[in-house]
Amino acid sequence: MDRRFFLTFLFCSVSWVLFWEVRWKKRKETQIEEWLHGHSISEYKHLFEDVRTLEEFSLSALSRLEEVVKEHQRWREIAEAHIQLLRDFAFQEWLCSQNLEHYYHTLKTLGCMNLDDLSQFDSQLQLSLAAWGYYYEDYIKLSTGIKILRTSRGRRDHDYEIRLVHSLAERRLNEKWSIAGALLFGCTVALCFLIRDLMFYVIGGITVSIIAFVFTIKFLCELAARVVSFLQNEDPGRRGDRSIYDYVRGNYLDPRSCKVSWDWKEPQEVGQTMSFRVQLFYKNGQPFPAHRPVGLRVNITHIELALDIPVTQEVLQEPESNVVKVAFTVRKAGRYEVAIKLGGLSVAYSPYYKIFQPGTVVPSKTKIACHFSTLVLTNGQQHTLQIEPRDEYGNPTSNSTSLTDEANYSVHVHSLGMSEDDSQEDFYSKSVSLNKQQCQVLLRMTLRKTGCFRACISYKDQPLSNGEFDIIVLSENEKACVEKNVSTPGISIYFEAYLYSSGNYSSSSWQLQASSLLVPQRRPSMEEEDEHDSPVEGQPEKVKKPKKVYCYISPKQLSVKEFYLKIIPWRLFTFRVCPGTKFTYHGPDPIHKYLTLVVDDGIQPPVELSCKDRNIMAATFIRFLHKNIGGSETFQDKVNFFQRELRHINSKKPRTKTCLKITRHAILDSSLKATRNFSVSDWCKNFEIVFQDEEALDWGGPRREWFELICKSLFDTSNQLFTRFSENNQGLVHPNADRPPHLRLKMYEFAGRVVGKCLYESALGGAYKQLVRARFTRSFLAQIIGLRMNYKYFETG
Repeated sequence: MDRRFFLTFLFCSVSWVLFWEVRWKKRKETQIEEWLHGHSISEYKHLFEDVRTLEEFSLSALSRLEEVVKEHQRWREIAEAHIQLLRDFAFQEWLCSQNLEHYYHTLKTLGCMNLDDLSQFDSQLQLSLAAWGYYYEDYIKLSTGIKILRTSRGRRDHDYEIRLVHSLAERRLNEKWSIAGALLFGCTVALCFLIRDLMFYVIGGITVSIIAFVFTIKFLCELAARVVSFLQNEDPGRRGDRSIYDYVRGNYLDPRSCKVSWDWKEPQEVGQTMSFRVQLFYKNGQPFPAHRPVGLRVNITHIELALDIPVTQEVLQEPESNVVKVAFTVRKAGRYEVAIKLGGLSVAYSPYYKIFQPGTVVPSKTKIACHFSTLVLTNGQQHTLQIEPRDEYGNPTSNSTSLTDEANYSVHVHSLGMSEDDSQEDFYSKSVSLNKQQCQVLLRMTLRKTGCFRACISYKDQPLSNGEFDIIVLSENEKACVEKNVSTPGISIYFEAYLYSSGNYSSSSWQLQASSLLVPQRRPSMEEEDEHDSPVEGQPEKVKKPKKVYCYISPKQLSVKEFYLKIIPWRLFTFRVCPGTKFTYHGPDPIHKYLTLVVDDGIQPPVELSCKDRNIMAATFIRFLHKNIGGSETFQDKVNFFQRELRHINSKKPRTKTCLKITRHAILDSSLKATRNFSVSDWCKNFEIVFQDEEALDWGGPRREWFELICKSLFDTSNQLFTRFSENNQGLVHPNADRPPHLRLKMYEFAGRVVGKCLYESALGGAYKQLVRARFTRSFLAQIIGLRMNYKYFETG
């Protein structure tokens, strides 16, 4: 009997070892084959016949494949996949070394793929999500390990991860099978053969007892949970008519038992109405009638923009009376959080995360970055335009197929003021490339002809929103002259020109060739003036003789002057150097054959000038304008430039404080009196507000309150200093032309200084930021900043 027992024991133990050895080897071979097949390199399987595990494979794969894979692109893909596999194994071994291997799948679902990703888990929410359902000691281990990873990030290298993989491979080899398991299996089977009947009853009884015990414990835990849930809902208004018997039977609405189904497949584009369904169930699994008030709340939020999306709920009729359909429309692309709650508790696996992609490119929404209405280029030199494709709702089309169809972007350039034959000449070239990281299309243009041109950039034969602009192309000498003019703005820069009346301009059609361009270096002599002023032979009598003038350009204005007796200047016109001043380019004039341009600011009558150096004069004006507004006409670029310049000015000198004593019941008069003698430097100081008969230290609160009160006193229509187009309280305000006589113009100057002070403080940022508590009409704002007036500005008055 002893011999039979020993042989049975030995045979069963060896069988146990062989079974687990074969099973382990088969599983590891399958893992290697699946990895090779998944990366389309199954034909190299014979190179790894001696590799026993996928961990060993990750350590030697590149060295064996390097000799057989010749294609560069394929080798790069294999190398990236190998690095990902190696880092995943290192991630597993690190978790195991911290006794946190049970966190592996949870961290993977949260987007943590390697040690670098884990070291960036810096928010309490991410750690809480990862540690949900585990012991608090594990949470402490995880947070401590993440801190260690973050501090040692600079010292961690590729060798560190390789050492972790070596350790993992050795541990997996030692875990193939256990000697204790083989001995236990052999001993159990040998005892069963030795005393068959007794062991049958003993093992059967133990098995039945364990199963009964497990089910009993589960039932008691479930019963206790339902009783506790009943006790927690002591409020009758919240619990309703449910009794403890309902809780014991599971006859109550349970958020965790509900289900959520989505009516779309990811990914989806923005602009469509999306819907999903919430199926309500009792705790015992029976459908819950949705027409009863359940307090279902759905919050959909754009994670990056913190934008809430409105939703609608609809209870479906039979046969799905327990289903609530939720619909919403998304217009901003990105990642959204969908939180579904019942009575403050999350439904099913809420919150959910959904990604919506941008739509197709819409030309009317697509813009040119750092756009300007007139470009100054050099003949033969390449210029790059950055086009930002946008969909119907202004989303960058980073993952849209429309970003890759560069063939649909076209450019049309034609000369201004030249004949049709010249305008059709092939004098420009273009090329289009993509920058997917910046979500931009790069359009490179090269013009090989000097002059003024009009360009139009279109997508699928439809112009972009700001795709039409003028181009001034200069030669190298002209460019040097313009650079000299702009670099020395203190020196008087002027150009000799001829002023034509509006009658000649409107009745003439000048299409002659342009003469050579030179920059004036000195005032001309009287003989030269007489020579230029003499009529040209064969000139039509209906063309009136133009007036000789001089155009002076500074960073602030363009002045047209006439000289009486050759020495007495008389200013005829003045135009601000601002985006509202527009140039229109035409061909040579009929008398002097100089290129002409029309200057129009939308306020004064258009002025028509012909100048020998028209292109240089126009380019100098445009370059001054570029410097004034930061080189771009887009609103956000101008705001950034404006604030950056103010901060730069403020950084040159220390900012001191000045104290203003204000009477609250006469805030406007006392503020005027306190700032009556303030200079510009005084307005740039940090105001410290003290209200009379009030004790308070100004740490920012009194100053912000003063700004609010003074803006209300100035811009509220009840004070009659400003008024509205309509009687609506939400209407926009502008200066009142019929103000009472006691309101002096000094009030408007003070209001302007207050607005300027708010803009200056906001540019400094932080606690200094102040907002103007007023909404001005668009026409009034256009006049302030020098934009041309448009009838559309009065639509929102």
